[in-house]
Amino acid sequence: MQHEAHMSHTHQHEVTATSTWAMAVRATLHCLTGCAIGEVLGMVIGTALGWSTVPTLALAITLAFFFGYALTLWGVLKAGVGLRAALKVALAADTLSIAVMELVDNGVIVLWPGAMDAELADPLFWWVLAIALAVAFVLTTPVNKWMIGRGKGHAVVHQYH
Repeated sequence: MQHEAHMSHTHQHEVTATSTWAMAVRATLHCLTGCAIGEVLGMVIGTALGWSTVPTLALAITLAFFFGYALTLWGVLKAGVGLRAALKVALAADTLSIAVMELVDNGVIVLWPGAMDAELADPLFWWVLAIALAVAFVLTTPVNKWMIGRGKGHAVVHQYH
């Protein structure tokens, strides 16, 4: 009986969650900040070391998830939540958003002719990276709006602000 009451409450919360484009944009900007730090750092390190495409992308994606989760984790820990609970919140809030953002921005970079071969001093390196992150922002914002509207994603984090 108690489980049914909890499920009813959860379903009701999902149905009544309010999602605006402004909320989705803020959530996506938050995600973009962490992703961009990790993505740029990974691309710079991989390119500077002369790595091939796969290890460079692997490093960029790993660092994007790390910094994306770290930003959320920092805010939730600041609100007084314990580390274990904060980790669960960060994973729930950011995983889909970061995954979509990384899929899109790395897809743009890989598909852009010459982008993965560009050196750090080449303007193409920086332009394509900026364009890829902008495209990822545009395509991830509706995903975040959808998630927030269902009480998921960054809706989970709002109670800690």
